[in-house]
Amino acid sequence: MNRAIILVLDSVGIGALPDADKCGDAGSHTLGNIARVVGGLNLPNLERLGLGKIEAIQGVSPDVEPQAFHGKMAEASAGKDTTTGHWEIAGVVTEKPFPTYPKGFPADVLREFGRRIGRGCLGNKTASGTEIISQLGPVHIKTGLPIVYTSADSVFQVAACEDVIPVEELHRMCEAAREVLAGENAVCRVIARPFVVKGGAYVRTERRKDFSLAPPKPTLLDIAKDAGLDVIGIGKIGDIFAHRGVTAEIHTADNAEGITHTVEAIRADSRGLIFTNLVDYDVKFGHRNDAEGFARALREFDDRLPEILAALKDEDLLFLTADHGCDPTTPSTDHSREYVPLLVFGKRLGRPQSLGLRPTFADLGATAAEALGLKGMAAGTSFFSLLTGP
Repeated sequence: MNRAIILVLDSVGIGALPDADKCGDAGSHTLGNIARVVGGLNLPNLERLGLGKIEAIQGVSPDVEPQAFHGKMAEASAGKDTTTGHWEIAGVVTEKPFPTYPKGFPADVLREFGRRIGRGCLGNKTASGTEIISQLGPVHIKTGLPIVYTSADSVFQVAACEDVIPVEELHRMCEAAREVLAGENAVCRVIARPFVVKGGAYVRTERRKDFSLAPPKPTLLDIAKDAGLDVIGIGKIGDIFAHRGVTAEIHTADNAEGITHTVEAIRADSRGLIFTNLVDYDVKFGHRNDAEGFARALREFDDRLPEILAALKDEDLLFLTADHGCDPTTPSTDHSREYVPLLVFGKRLGRPQSLGLRPTFADLGATAAEALGLKGMAAGTSFFSLLTGP
């Protein structure tokens, strides 16, 4: 195979993992519960690939001759966040969860952060980003103090109005926070959250930037790049991997733009890896408990799936999967610890069959590595032989 295309539908889980109750996620089933709430999902193209053969999903028939290999994957890593899921897909299993701060960050962390940026801060609590900028926005604009907050994820988020703290200065503040948050306080991501005031409302802009920890071991991206292959990261892939192992980064505003750039990258001449994250399911619908919106976004992807498949070259290998769940039908607005779907399509593969339950997301990365002739993955067992069999 000349190229592997990994397309991550962020938060599109397919059922609670056996240990989900430890995270408060018992009963979570992002796809299944959305389908139940909206009266069935209409996803004819994913259905033809074999989505309905993975799990029972209302509206998605299992009685089709699947066009793709199909199965599901369990997360071997500790945690249920975006970075953990993507790292595991790329071959790095995280054994210890990243630290979280449900009661806010320690005083010594904020003191050092304040010393480095030359001012104090507001907030320091767990909050919704849209809510906290509305609550503290007026004080921020009056004082010039940045707003610091976190969530159930391992994140240190810094929000500021672009007219008060320019985006470039906000980025420097986040770089300082990234240096402070080390050792036992090494949060997964520091995130710059710029916003503006429009018509009296506080509105986040698309100039967000993530400052992530670097993976502790070489990933599929590193190995492919070191072998001289193209590694094209679309969406927030570059941020997730701390801008390591990519030869090109294409940032996107939404799913539609991510799909368009993915199709363009597939049509272009390259050799190696195309890795895309479609994040709208997570940020716009999962965290906001919007099942109807989530269902619409799934249908919008399904409508464009034939465009993606038609762009594939004969030697391309397409993986469709997710990084965790974010069930919008539960009281929680956090990620949910779930299995993720696995669909694998290629024009020159063998007859599609079930891939069963893979014990780790890293099996995907190991398979992509073997398809590209790469060695040195830290984790995962390749199922490439199943794809090329009779």
